[in-house]
Amino acid sequence: MSGSTLSVSPTSVTVTGQLPLLADANEISVTDPKGVRVDDGTIMVTDVSATVGLMPLTESGFYTVTYLLFAEADAPLEGSYRFKYQAPSTIAPETPTPEPTVSQTPASSSWGTNLFIILLLVLAVGVTVGLSLYARKLFNDR
Repeated sequence: MSGSTLSVSPTSVTVTGQLPLLADANEISVTDPKGVRVDDGTIMVTDVSATVGLMPLTESGFYTVTYLLFAEADAPLEGSYRFKYQAPSTIAPETPTPEPTVSQTPASSSWGTNLFIILLLVLAVGVTVGLSLYARKLFNDR
């Protein structure tokens, strides 16, 4: 990406070294043409590469990536490079396409389900009455 011209805003910048990097010691910053940081500060290290997330770029011009990477038992890898970002002439908000709505009858209003629940309730009442009559009979027979 060094020296290249981009017309699509990148979401991250990656710097790759030659040795496995230490997980918590690296620094990468990206600044816009005015010197304002546009990285989100979140650095993710994967083996020999370190990646930092970017906020959406909106201004055309040269962006500078500055890095300081640390590998175990090696001198720090320090440097910077620039890339050019050419912002679109107009930024139009994307209009979401509405998804077709499918009318569905909720399961709770299904007649079959309602009938089944009512049948179960009647059966439960019947079993309760039957058990209570049986228990009364056993108690009276003593």
